[in-house]
Amino acid sequence: MKKIVLFIALCISVSAAKAQNDIDVLLAAGVEDAERFANDYLAPGTNGMMYSLNANWFNSAKVKPLGGFEISVIANASLVKDEDKMFSMDTADYNNVQFVEGPSVQNVASVLGENNPDIYVEVEYDDPIFGSQTVELELPQGIGDQSKNLLPTAFVQGAIGLGSGIEVKARYFPKVDTDEVTFNLYGAGLQLEFTEWLPADKLWPVALSALVAYNHLDGSYDITDSSGIEGENQRLENDTNTWLFQLAVSTKLPVFNLYGGLGYITGKSDSDLLGNYRVTNGPLTSETITDPFSVSSEVSSVRGTLGAKLKLGFFRINAEYHLSEFDAFSVGVNFGFR
Repeated sequence: MKKIVLFIALCISVSAAKAQNDIDVLLAAGVEDAERFANDYLAPGTNGMMYSLNANWFNSAKVKPLGGFEISVIANASLVKDEDKMFSMDTADYNNVQFVEGPSVQNVASVLGENNPDIYVEVEYDDPIFGSQTVELELPQGIGDQSKNLLPTAFVQGAIGLGSGIEVKARYFPKVDTDEVTFNLYGAGLQLEFTEWLPADKLWPVALSALVAYNHLDGSYDITDSSGIEGENQRLENDTNTWLFQLAVSTKLPVFNLYGGLGYITGKSDSDLLGNYRVTNGPLTSETITDPFSVSSEVSSVRGTLGAKLKLGFFRINAEYHLSEFDAFSVGVNFGFR
């Protein structure tokens, strides 16, 4: 579980332990250049995480009756495509950064990818004594220095029927608070079954419903000891919020059922590099940069869902697959009454 937490936290930060020396130099080249790179570098990770968060909000279009409940342990993962492991870096968009070799536009690793071979850039900065200076640095690799194919999330989810075709849901990941990482995830949803409101609803072979759900994720990663940059209170913070609007359909059989639907996901993820950073400009001078920059990414996409659920008394298990900008799959182990 700790590895999953750290992986999620790193996916929404700037590959902290690996990339901080490089960001130090980019800050010397200018905050604008460092911010531009961080935005492109992080976006595939934060976007994929938002799709992963929105899996398994429902496992049936049939809502629970009054007092019926279900407790679930859910594991999700969005799939990382090859194009999400890289991004096109055009040094014409930068003020003080050039590739050491090759053209001015190259594909470089995102937070989910890997540069193979390594890619180096030359950064120019102004020294108040010696004038214009340059330094060569290696662009950061993705998390773990290798390509990642999955972006996981996990949580406990509960649902209870309120009667009249209404079901409310809540999900939660136990808060993590260590010396380096704090992490919090929660969400809530409302599902309304249309067929419950129709005459002779028990004669219908399928159930139809609508769902709206909200997810919130926030995390902070203390990088003061690992950044390699002098300063205080250095940290990476992330705030992510998503919404899901879903139409669902399912069969209504006693043991095995199929379900699916069409939905729309929207969300925004904000990442902030905070604290004080004393950036060296040559051997004799330095400057302190406070709260260098904030970057953000947004998603907005239609999603299709197909899943299956097996019910054996109080025990249920379900699995589903989602087609969207980031495809995702999910498995849930559920315990319920009615």
